[in-house]
Amino acid sequence: MPAIQLRHVTKRWGGFYGVDDLSMDIPDNAFVTLLGPSGCGKTTTLRMIAGLETPTSGQITIGDQVVYDSDKGIDVPANKRRVGFLFQNYALWPNMTVYKNIAFGLANINEKLPIVDIEALKASGMARALAKPDDLKQLLHELRDRKGNVDPSKALIKLIDTFELPATAAKSVASIAGSDPSVIIADAEKWAKALADIQARHKAAGEDLNERFEIVRNGQVVTAKRKLSSDEIDLRVRRVSRIVKIGPFMDRYPSELSGGQQQRVAIARTLAPEPTVLFMDEPLSNLDAKLRLEMRSELQRLHISTKSTFVYVTHDQMEAMTLATRICLMDNGVLQQYDAPLDVYREPNNLFVGDFVGNPSINFIDAKGSQKADGTISLKIFDDVPATFRLAEPTDLAQWHKDQDDQDAKDRAVQDQRLGKRGAVEKENKESTFRYHIAKMVEEEDLGEEVETTDADFVLGVRPEFITISDGGAHPAEVYSSMPTGMETTIRVSVGNFLLTGVVFGGAVYKIGEKVQISLSGDSVMLFARSNGRLIGVGSLDIT
Repeated sequence: MPAIQLRHVTKRWGGFYGVDDLSMDIPDNAFVTLLGPSGCGKTTTLRMIAGLETPTSGQITIGDQVVYDSDKGIDVPANKRRVGFLFQNYALWPNMTVYKNIAFGLANINEKLPIVDIEALKASGMARALAKPDDLKQLLHELRDRKGNVDPSKALIKLIDTFELPATAAKSVASIAGSDPSVIIADAEKWAKALADIQARHKAAGEDLNERFEIVRNGQVVTAKRKLSSDEIDLRVRRVSRIVKIGPFMDRYPSELSGGQQQRVAIARTLAPEPTVLFMDEPLSNLDAKLRLEMRSELQRLHISTKSTFVYVTHDQMEAMTLATRICLMDNGVLQQYDAPLDVYREPNNLFVGDFVGNPSINFIDAKGSQKADGTISLKIFDDVPATFRLAEPTDLAQWHKDQDDQDAKDRAVQDQRLGKRGAVEKENKESTFRYHIAKMVEEEDLGEEVETTDADFVLGVRPEFITISDGGAHPAEVYSSMPTGMETTIRVSVGNFLLTGVVFGGAVYKIGEKVQISLSGDSVMLFARSNGRLIGVGSLDIT
């Protein structure tokens, strides 16, 4: 499967930038989720890679093929990019069976394909299926009902799935399965000899057959522009039906299936043409919560079994965290972070990322202070409570702020240079400072006014699992609310006028108004600069 590269990809409508100067690499066999709030540009990004949307500028490469380049005038259409699509709407044909829905697109394929020796494939399958008559009879015996009868359609599916046969070959096996074992073995030997003869003919022509019975010449698979044969179509349909576990439903119509089964059919139809990349745009949003959880698990297994590259759009951060090998988190058309899920969770690039990822949400705490000679940072939190922050990685704050200012100046220079080019349009939807929320018992009205900040202003980010309650806690608090779920309890405590959310694992029960002692535990407390919202580092916090 190919890697995907995006270089300075931009999509704008007039002065509105849907995607702004996006550069990223999607590795081979990755499962990348495009995550962000509605309107952030994730679906536009997916559509541009797939060829359904034309970028304004930039370059997109899939494998070794440049599929879009604004400078060179390259724009390969979607149907030439060998990609598969799976959308929120399953779009199944209601008048077609599951089998025909999956096979529908395969009949229209007419492109360069490997040349497969179907007779060799059939002979191999028949020889394997008939080689052990006792095992074959036992397999069919397990399908008998109480009256001792075998449903022919169930027997056919079992033979197809067990021996990976085309339907025509499976029917031949079924017709001989009840014969005397000596007859079955003789038939197996006949098919084995037929396979050997076919292979000998290829050898004489200077060719070989690989494990998929594709013709190989001089170490290369031989290809030709052609359509798929009926047996090849049947094999592909049966293969993908096994992957998504819908073999028993092949003769049903979509109206006879549940939502989860319809989703599996849509996935199978997408996989059948063997796309190099699979694009999914919120495909689980129509399912109920329990079924969504089940389908997430199935998508994970599907990614491993197909060895394909998956690009998945969602606004559900739980889906992104559980499915992805890497998360691309966007806001207002701009890439905010592109990392492994746990890296995004543990070390978010900025306040927006920290706030967007995590359920329950992160706790933000305003802080003010300065760095001491020993590298620790002396802070005041909760209005006037003294605390000490220790960064896990030694950092000179003065130098950090200088480096940030230098980088901002370089970014502005690049932006000014870009705007100076012919045809450039200034961005209307410019980035604004993320307005994080400090939870309080009595909320203050947000008038939207800009607050002046200095290098002495910070924001602490504390994940709920690091709010611990114990008799030896560092600071007094009061239980504001307690929501037990059995496995864990989500608890909110008040510290003065401030509210903090914590997660207590186990069946703990707390009463509203109960006095407790809390601590901010561990070395994963985050320190952000309030002036630019960026992460300075992670470390530990001691409330003194």
